[in-house]
Amino acid sequence: MSDTIALTFDDGPDPAGTPAVLDALARAEVTATFFVLTARANVMPRTIDRLLAAGHEVELHGHRHLRHTHVSRRRIELDTNAALETLDLLGVPRPSRWRTPWGAYARWTAELAAERRLELIGWDLDSEDWAGPTADAMLARLRPELRAGATVLLHDGVGPGACRTSCAQTAALVEPLAAAIRDAGCEPATLGRLCSSRPARTAPEPVPVAAA
Repeated sequence: MSDTIALTFDDGPDPAGTPAVLDALARAEVTATFFVLTARANVMPRTIDRLLAAGHEVELHGHRHLRHTHVSRRRIELDTNAALETLDLLGVPRPSRWRTPWGAYARWTAELAAERRLELIGWDLDSEDWAGPTADAMLARLRPELRAGATVLLHDGVGPGACRTSCAQTAALVEPLAAAIRDAGCEPATLGRLCSSRPARTAPEPVPVAAA
């Protein structure tokens, strides 16, 4: 069993949130995994450069934040192709992992992932930072659940449905969460490091939908 806990961030890059999170990760001496939205990344190439230069992993979230269970397969195919092309143009190594928006699967999501050689990734512990709790409240909820091999979900961008206007509390959580992970006898790290010692957990079972 791995002695690491993966820190993962969705919905970025964000003009304010991502730099604040990166600053906090640097202070904590932690590298993490970022599942990016490439419609945002395309207009923030320097932030993507900073992520890569700091040793963080850049993986796929989507081009736009589309829920697979609400749109057609064709629309997700086009969105995913656009995302992969954008990451390539930005100089990002081809992603090997895909966390779909909201972690939602349609019945065809796994097939699309396999066609593009992408591993579908879920999470074990949810910070629920999108709902707007304080860093202290998030830490109090996460601390008892910290365990070796877990993947923590956080957000460095404000996504659809978020009940907050900034990612300031997520950035404030990074350092105390890293300390709590270390207090638990583990090391905060990327998914790549965690998965090198055990298979990654996958997202929940697909939700059946009528769309083809």
